[in-house]
Amino acid sequence: MEVRDQILTSALRQFARNGFEATPIQAIADEVGIRKQSLLYHFPSKDELRTAVHQKMLDHWAEALPRLLAAATSGEGQFDALVAELIAFFTADPDRARLVVREVLDRPEVVGALIKQRVRPWVERVCNYIRKGQAHGTILRDVDPEAYVVQVINTVIAGVATHACLGEIYGGIGRHTDELVRMAKASLFQTR
Repeated sequence: MEVRDQILTSALRQFARNGFEATPIQAIADEVGIRKQSLLYHFPSKDELRTAVHQKMLDHWAEALPRLLAAATSGEGQFDALVAELIAFFTADPDRARLVVREVLDRPEVVGALIKQRVRPWVERVCNYIRKGQAHGTILRDVDPEAYVVQVINTVIAGVATHACLGEIYGGIGRHTDELVRMAKASLFQTR
């Protein structure tokens, strides 16, 4: 892994666990095994590092969403692919979910603007698929597409972020995500 990627990985982990304000640049440099000045060569400020961490997560979705929507041939297939990717992305590194929660709570105005600019277009695209399914009778007519998509995203992120604690109630993350998928499908698709 290149130094730049190592820095981003360490920053993600430390920002998620300690918070942005409580994470010194030196701690990230130490974890990566480089000098602080070397880190600052790649990211001239801590704010630019935070922006790069966000950008890396957003870039994943800018690439993944069109691919997933194009690959699946049915509404239910698209649902399965999108939810599986969402769950896999956050469970592969739960610090991603923790960082999102922390940033939303710590900087709601900034993150809200970022979501409006970078995430809303993806949500609108998924909502258009929901509306098409409603028009074809495969998706429940009373589903509010935007509210539904946001609730699914929120449930995945919050569930993964809090699993280390709340998972003690029910065990593995698989049970959580399986139930999430079951509930999401039941509240979206017409019964056959």
